[in-house]
Order: sequence, then structure tokens, then C-alpha cells
Amino acid sequence: MYLPSQFSAKERAQALDLMREYPLASLISTDHEQLPFVTHLPLHWEERGEKMVLQGHCALANPHWKYLQDRPKAVVTFMGPQAYMSAKVYPDLVRVPTWSYLAVHCTVQAHLLTDVDSKEQVLKQLIGDHDPAYDAQWHKLDRSYQLRMLSGIVAFELEVVDLQCKIKLNQHRPESHASMYSTYVQGNHDEQALAQWMLRLGLVEG
Repeated sequence: MYLPSQFSAKERAQALDLMREYPLASLISTDHEQLPFVTHLPLHWEERGEKMVLQGHCALANPHWKYLQDRPKAVVTFMGPQAYMSAKVYPDLVRVPTWSYLAVHCTVQAHLLTDVDSKEQVLKQLIGDHDPAYDAQWHKLDRSYQLRMLSGIVAFELEVVDLQCKIKLNQHRPESHASMYSTYVQGNHDEQALAQWMLRLGLVEG
């Protein structure tokens, strides 16, 4: 992605926090006609030594797994909080509005997981991330039902080979920060999240 230096995250932890807080990712591959093919899905991430791996699954009926099988290199994006930024945040009038947002882009190498145990392990990770209480219910289900559900998905691991994190909060315009923060902190959920990131980055004082 286009990543001016002033918007490039300085700490890896910032990207990891965004991926954890906004886990619904866009997995982007090319189809057999070389057109972009996008699947929106939650991903679990974990670090294995120096490597970062994303885990997820798609429906067997979704052709995306076939594209990953044929062309394992893909892109995964995570979109964090985002909101409009009015030109009113500037003390002078010769300015234009824009959009504030945080995003993570990962280039990945895909590996399909086809055996039952591996697929069930991916499910366990995602259940642990989003609904730990469901784990007990899953284990109480009849095994034949579990196997039918598992046969209907294709799981995969995506090894991250490159990671970019963009934090676009007008860092290069300090004269706007106080007004931006005042606007965002009173706004909707995304705007309030952006206000918290401004505090985290030290753009304003709490």
C-alpha cells in the first residue's frame, strides 16, 4: 500500500494490537482469470519464534482455497478504526478534509490444512479468540456431526512474509491534533477509538 513515512507504524506491537482488536480480515488472491478474489473472514494470529502465522478457514464451496493451492502467495488486510476528518480541525482555512484510518497489510504464503486434527485445531484457536464458552458445547456435540461440519471447511495457515501497518492520524500536522481529538472523543465508536490511538501515539495529552 501507499505508505508515507509519517504514517508508517514505528512499533510491531501496534500492528499486532490492530489485528487482535479487528480480526475480520480480507484475504485477497487472484482467481483463474487473474482477477482479485476477496474473502472476508476472521483470522487467528500467533508468533512462532521469528515467524508470524495467521490461521483461518473457508467453506469447502468457496473456491478461494483452490486459488491458494495454485497460487500460495496472497495478501491479507485488516482495517482498524476509521472516520472522516473535517477541514475544521485546522486553525487556517486553506485546508481540505481527508479520512483517518489504521490498517495492516500482510503478504503471506499459504499452506492448506486438510486433515481433521489440523482443522479442529484451527477451530479451537478461533473459538478461544471469540467465544471460549462455546468450546464446551462443541465437545458435547456428537462426533459424527463434528466430522460433517469439519468436512465442509478447508483450513489454512498463512505465513506472514511482509507486514505493513499504516496509522493515518495527521501526525505531520500537529496544529490539528487538539481539535481532532476533541472531535473524535465525542464521536461514534470508531472515532473514539481513533482518539485513543492519538493518546497512545502521544499526539495529545490525556
